[in-house]
Amino acid sequence: MKIRVSKVPKTKIKKMNTFTLFLFFSSSFTYTVFGRDKCPPSFCGDGPPLVKFPFQLPDVQNERCVYPKFNLSCNNQSRAVINLPPAGEFVIKRINYESQYMYINDPDFCLPKKLLSLDLQYSPFRGEYLQNFTVVNCTNSESLSDYGRALPISCLSDHNFTVLALDSGPYNVPPPLNCQTMAKISVPVDDRFSMDLNKDLRLTWDVPRCGGCVAKGGTCGFKNSRGLQTDCFNVPRHGLPVSAKYGIIIGAGIPGLVFMIGIVCYICGKVRTYCRRTQPTEVPITTNAPHSAAAALVTGLDGPTIESYPKTVLGDSGRLPKPNDGPCPICLSDYQPKDVLRTIPECNHFFHADCVDEWLRMNATCPLCRNLPDGSSLVTPCSSMSLASSSTSSSS
Repeated sequence: MKIRVSKVPKTKIKKMNTFTLFLFFSSSFTYTVFGRDKCPPSFCGDGPPLVKFPFQLPDVQNERCVYPKFNLSCNNQSRAVINLPPAGEFVIKRINYESQYMYINDPDFCLPKKLLSLDLQYSPFRGEYLQNFTVVNCTNSESLSDYGRALPISCLSDHNFTVLALDSGPYNVPPPLNCQTMAKISVPVDDRFSMDLNKDLRLTWDVPRCGGCVAKGGTCGFKNSRGLQTDCFNVPRHGLPVSAKYGIIIGAGIPGLVFMIGIVCYICGKVRTYCRRTQPTEVPITTNAPHSAAAALVTGLDGPTIESYPKTVLGDSGRLPKPNDGPCPICLSDYQPKDVLRTIPECNHFFHADCVDEWLRMNATCPLCRNLPDGSSLVTPCSSMSLASSSTSSSS
């Protein structure tokens, strides 16, 4: 027998996948945006406590508003109660969501009776401080005056017998001979030294951890539509929005970057100028032929050229060639009789012969006017390079 399998067009499969993804994301979005708003706080009647996540009352039908085993209900007295099997129902006096603890008591005003069967092993709650007691039933109360750590439980006693709670902690009080042990209990008390069994019980829980969210003013709830992972929503924002912070960073960062670039450029310019000033001056020295193509770059003059510059010996009177000239511009010493002076041609500036000779060996220009002996201007390194390249091109 042949089985006929019909093929579904690929376009139809694609449409089905797209539709399925759309339903999935739309449902997740609907829960993320609107689910938390469907879990408002509630009350039983007009009194406390305020009931919100992880607790919830049955009138809120959204199952994602309550954590498992945190269901509450309202009794006929409009009080919020919680069921802790096998002990039964306890009325909730107060809930602290930030520190994650609550106070409960017996709605029938006989808490020790509930304590005989209280077992928190299968509940999400625990006692922060536990006080151990041994509950005994005594038929003869005449010899009970010697038991200072014995607490009579009036709601469980009558005229025929007395029920006592004996401290079975460090003191370990033994029961009287005429008493029968009923149970050994661990009571979640408010402090370590409490001996009042009618006082409210303090229970705390560790999961879910919503105390930090409540402390920040947020709303604790399930993170998505499935699972038990919780998250904090609607946390009040303090200070500037993120967009404003980004705007301030960009607004202050761009001018700061431009300023830093300007500083770097300024420093680089100063360094470049300093390097140019400290480089030795190079001048082109040409041969006697006016149109010679060969050129050489030197840093000073040779000895014969320097010796060709005219010398003058001062007389006994010390009169200078120019009356208004002061000391030697190189060594800054006054001219004395018999000093030998040398004059630079063209500009007619004179100096001590020894001073200017040393100068001209390293520099081909006049120390004062910075002109060449033939009257040409001072040549910088850049102009000397261009001059050399122009000379090369003309020779080629």
